[in-house]
Amino acid sequence: MKPRPARKKIRLANYDYSTPGAYFITVCVQDRRCVFGEIHQGQMYLNARGKIVQNQWEWLHRQYDYLVLDSFVVMPNHFHAILVIGENDPVRNGRDRSVRDTDSTPGNPDSPHRKFKPVPELMGAFKTTSSKFIHQSGLADFRWQKSYYDHIIRNERELHNIRRYIETNPVRWAMDIENSDNTDTGGKHTRGESSRGGRERRGRERSRPFPTDDPPDNEIDRYYRSIPEGK
Repeated sequence: MKPRPARKKIRLANYDYSTPGAYFITVCVQDRRCVFGEIHQGQMYLNARGKIVQNQWEWLHRQYDYLVLDSFVVMPNHFHAILVIGENDPVRNGRDRSVRDTDSTPGNPDSPHRKFKPVPELMGAFKTTSSKFIHQSGLADFRWQKSYYDHIIRNERELHNIRRYIETNPVRWAMDIENSDNTDTGGKHTRGESSRGGRERRGRERSRPFPTDDPPDNEIDRYYRSIPEGK
């Protein structure tokens, strides 16, 4: 019996993911099944399961008061968000710590002495609770893809580009790499599944973090397109 291959590590080695700042997060449904709703004329219409995902993301930010709600979007088969930990200015990252250095009150979200949950634990809570409620809604075989994609946002230009990418995601669904109806990006249907009538669809698996610290406009799309097929 051959040993199972080790899973590829997609977190940045030796990085403290509880560090205050902004993180671009992408979570995909297992096998890219379109179960959260449909897009019509560039607008996303959430079904009950899509609303669960939205509600649990907002719940996460109510649960942990050091999280700052930023741009996010629920797509038919994946979820994009900017996760901001303990920062009103999410890309300061050491450039200006005057507020944090002068106010170390434990209740202050920017206090240097306050401990934050790392991104993997926060994402674990989001994925676990959303899965639970989706199962209870009647989709018992729902699964998120193992792990998630993340990118550390390091400057204002990058933050602006990623916000725009998230907010315009529904408009660009026709060309989205996750859209299995889009033959130009390599999407394909599995046997017995239809792209019509709102049925669940499947596409290819891809798994890598973004390769640069400062992706310019549209680099996210170009990067996804450059990844070869395979898990």
